[in-house]
Amino acid sequence: MKTILSTLVASLALAGQAFPQEGERKAPTPEEAAFFEAKIRPLLVEYCYQCHSSEEKIRGGLTLNTKAGTVHGGDSGAVIVPGDPDSSLLYTAVTWSDRDLEMPPKQKLPASKIADLRKWIEMGAPDPREVKEVVLDSEIDVEKGKQFWSFQKPKKAAAPVVRSASWASSDIDLFVQAKLDEAGIEPAGRARPDELLRRLYFDLIGLPPTPEQMLAYREAYQKDPEGAYRAKVDELLASKHFGERWGRHWLDVARYAESSGKEVNLAFPHAWRYRDYVIRSFNEDKPYDRFIMEQIAGDLLKIKTDADWQENLIATGFLAVGTKGLNERDPRQFALDLADEQIDATTQAFLGLTASCARCHDHKTDPIPTADYYALSGIFQSTKTYFGTVNVIINRRGTKLLELPIADKRPLDQVSPAELEGIRDRIADLEQQLIDLRRNPGQANGQNLIRLRSGLAQLRARLNSYDENGIAKTVAMGVQDHDFTVEPTVLIRGELDKPAQKVSRGFLQVLEHAETPSSIPDGSSGRLELARSIASEENPLTARVMVNRIWAQLFGQGLVASTSNFGQTGRRPSHPELLDFLAVQFMQDGWSVKSVIRELVNTSTYRMGSEFDRSAFTKDPENRLLWRMAPRRLDAEELRDAMLYASGELDLRRPLGSIVSDAGRVTQAAFAEDDGYRSVYLPIVRDALPESLALFDVADPSIVSGEREETNVPGQALYLMNNPFVIAQSEALARRLIKEGEDTRERFELAFMLCFGRTATEAEIEATREFFKRFEAVSGGSRGDRAANRLLAFTTFCQSLFASAEFRYLN
Repeated sequence: MKTILSTLVASLALAGQAFPQEGERKAPTPEEAAFFEAKIRPLLVEYCYQCHSSEEKIRGGLTLNTKAGTVHGGDSGAVIVPGDPDSSLLYTAVTWSDRDLEMPPKQKLPASKIADLRKWIEMGAPDPREVKEVVLDSEIDVEKGKQFWSFQKPKKAAAPVVRSASWASSDIDLFVQAKLDEAGIEPAGRARPDELLRRLYFDLIGLPPTPEQMLAYREAYQKDPEGAYRAKVDELLASKHFGERWGRHWLDVARYAESSGKEVNLAFPHAWRYRDYVIRSFNEDKPYDRFIMEQIAGDLLKIKTDADWQENLIATGFLAVGTKGLNERDPRQFALDLADEQIDATTQAFLGLTASCARCHDHKTDPIPTADYYALSGIFQSTKTYFGTVNVIINRRGTKLLELPIADKRPLDQVSPAELEGIRDRIADLEQQLIDLRRNPGQANGQNLIRLRSGLAQLRARLNSYDENGIAKTVAMGVQDHDFTVEPTVLIRGELDKPAQKVSRGFLQVLEHAETPSSIPDGSSGRLELARSIASEENPLTARVMVNRIWAQLFGQGLVASTSNFGQTGRRPSHPELLDFLAVQFMQDGWSVKSVIRELVNTSTYRMGSEFDRSAFTKDPENRLLWRMAPRRLDAEELRDAMLYASGELDLRRPLGSIVSDAGRVTQAAFAEDDGYRSVYLPIVRDALPESLALFDVADPSIVSGEREETNVPGQALYLMNNPFVIAQSEALARRLIKEGEDTRERFELAFMLCFGRTATEAEIEATREFFKRFEAVSGGSRGDRAANRLLAFTTFCQSLFASAEFRYLN
């Protein structure tokens, strides 16, 4: 039996499709079982298994050789409605009552076989192909597991007493100083004003200060050092560029990307809306508990306006932007894999737990039984995920996108009425060609069928992307509850064909608290209840995990170094009392991320210099006790943005959409990275990242990334020496220096201000003069070449600044 509903797959197939559960049907009587074995099983074997069997082929995601496959249906959902043959798509197909659903396509079933199938469905579709239920027991003692430090609710301890409180400027400093006192280590002195200003700018907005900002700060600092610094902190927290910097940190955690990855790397053309939502949320200082709720269950929250509804729908893109095996034949396997990816992202991002390790067996180290994993899986299997890829031969799992209630002020695309009508005409033509081929199978060619179906799917998707006026619809990736819920089955070793006992949808037992519901309401996926449980002040992990992420971005490593693993295999906190102090304060301050950042950057701990001390290093080589501010390299986005900033080529506007919107199957060559927008707006395509980011340890968008690696490899140096982008920015900076500087010395000083955030020393000025003299002597040339030689000299000089360690590192 060929693909059932082949012409409807593109419009009806839903990623993460949930299906009726086989346990919902009564066990067949002996007479019913005998009828199935005598009439129905032979019919399925003779006419259906060739194209709908897990042992041979799985067309349209439909397997009929098992009871589970028959009950679950295919890409378009269930194909049998027990007791109602006229509503059953399988019966519609074999009766040839719909010309688009004529199955088998070459020859209609004999009337007696059709009658048998009708009778079977009227009987309730009894199926004796039972799988004996196995109960998978767990040896995990969850109550004992709750005794682990991270599963205990944080408590706000009083700041410790230290030998001398003259260094500390806050309670946070007292916690740090107490540890240093115990180890016999003195904290480093305070960083120089210019050095600290550059650090603050990069940490808070990801950009260096302009020369004008530096000079203004120096003047204010001379009058009131503390007041000038705190005012600058407030100014940067209020900057629109704050969200671009700190939103990028969250996008690492949210495994944000604009393509599916895996075997078939198809574009997610509207992932950028989630990116912009994250940036907006950090700029608005959206309370973190609300931020959690919107991303897990925004579509289920109460709203007052269409703007609220739109924001909430876009927020659920968190669950939609992960990797996907779009070529998976079995829709049930795809649903399980999709739920697994969502569980992994949710538990690591918000809870710092690797819960997905329990898919195949009880968690090896943490108190998470396999049954708990499948309880969570049921929540996500009861959720529809919309990511907007078109069904073609290499993409069996395409979906629609969510339509948003408020249209874009500037539409991303628009076509004329004539173009719309042309698309409709081509669709009608291809539909007729497919019908003709089905009615005359002798003329069918496999490649022609693939071409026609692929073209038809793409045309339908294109037509559906416009409204009746030809204006592109405003759509987004995201999720919504399914029409019905799934009570999940535990799978032995995670294998679909080895089911054990059923479990109810629910939460991780080790994190149950006073606000955790005892059960999930009927008709609800459970996402709203899950979101409330995670965002609750009673949850022992949520606040700890987030303040630790903030600390890691400001100090180079978290108080818990494994920022996405607070379990047994993760690192223990270096300052446990300080971590709990910050977590409780975070919640008391209304879950304000900006408040945490403000407190941290105003500490003496943050304002320390980076001077090396051999004695302190001997006692604490990893700087876990925070005896200095460890130097850090600019991350990939900061490095590229700093070059564009220095050259004057940086475009600080937010682009509309993403160039990925125009792509289908994507490759690195498909996207240029030489536009002047900030790096956070570059296309993030799995397995095809921009070279300027990939070489400098950008986060892997296929996994939750709480911290980035920092490598030092030859490819980075070669990039800075030879890459056309670097050379182009060096020349642009050279032209800027020549244009803006009144004389040679002023140009040199401007270069140091733009690249290093400080004034050049006399020794550096003289060394630069000597370089230019040697360069001019070597280059020679006629008078007419002097302008070109001078530009080349400045370009070479500027490139050397970009390649220097001082440009690439913060002290």
